[in-house]
Amino acid sequence: MSAEQPLRFNSYAGYIKELFGTRLQKVAVNAGFTCPNRDGRLSTGGCTYCDNEAFTPSYCSAQKSISQQIAEGIEFHVVRYPRAKRYLVYFQSFSNTYAPLSVLNRIYDEALTHPQVEGIVVGTRPDCVDAAKLDYFAALAQKYFVQIEYGVESCYDRTLQHINRGHNYAVAEQAIRDTAARNIRTGAHFIFGLPGETREDMLNMAGIISSLPLISVKFHQLQLIKGTAMAQEYIEHPGDFVTFNLDGYLDFFVDFLERLSPHIRIERFINEVPPRFIESTPWGKLRNVELLRLLNQRLIDRDTYQGKRWKGEG
Repeated sequence: MSAEQPLRFNSYAGYIKELFGTRLQKVAVNAGFTCPNRDGRLSTGGCTYCDNEAFTPSYCSAQKSISQQIAEGIEFHVVRYPRAKRYLVYFQSFSNTYAPLSVLNRIYDEALTHPQVEGIVVGTRPDCVDAAKLDYFAALAQKYFVQIEYGVESCYDRTLQHINRGHNYAVAEQAIRDTAARNIRTGAHFIFGLPGETREDMLNMAGIISSLPLISVKFHQLQLIKGTAMAQEYIEHPGDFVTFNLDGYLDFFVDFLERLSPHIRIERFINEVPPRFIESTPWGKLRNVELLRLLNQRLIDRDTYQGKRWKGEG
């Protein structure tokens, strides 16, 4: 993205660079958490689309200490991102607030003591937080960069029930509002292409998401992971899914961005799962920076920008 092509969307990477004056790289770790949708509290099957192994880096292992995973993650990333000298530790695998507060304290304190770490990003479910846990993260956020990233996936209860999510949208909205009210940076994750949702349903989510106090959002197209219940559902009922090729998805996402608040930063808009996990035809190996460049070029080509059709204030 050159100086001749200014960004037409609100970039999360730009937000981080503005905060710290430099690029920060995320280092994923696996802290050994599980999920109430897997351990029997809600279900044992998990969400129908999910295979955690498909998006977990090879160096991540709950058998290793947090410190060891951070060290190996930095070594892994330093080749691809030599300019990054500081890091955010990304607790990505499963539900990273699903444990007693004493366990969270130990795990996150270990991550934050690493000399190259500026803060943490904690991926979790909205039904795995409570006031005491949020107060703990709020205290950390007074000294470090802290972001809670909620898997929401859809704004529609019928979809959440269909994919065996185990909570409704109201639970997600409340968790987001409770988190942001404590001055904790709050992000969310949504999937486009879940069964039963039309293109119009997905576009209409832009207005709902825009009403939330989010600093950033990750959007992913649905990828069908081998061996999941959803991959089998697609084989049996392909007409229930809206599917995209890369070109069509770029146009869809531009339509979506036009309706989204310009205040929400875009962290990702496409998923990159290793091809060996994909049941359907993958789009090819494109790194996130290249995908974001393609998105910005599509916005330029269509002479539009994030928030052009947004109905909100500001």
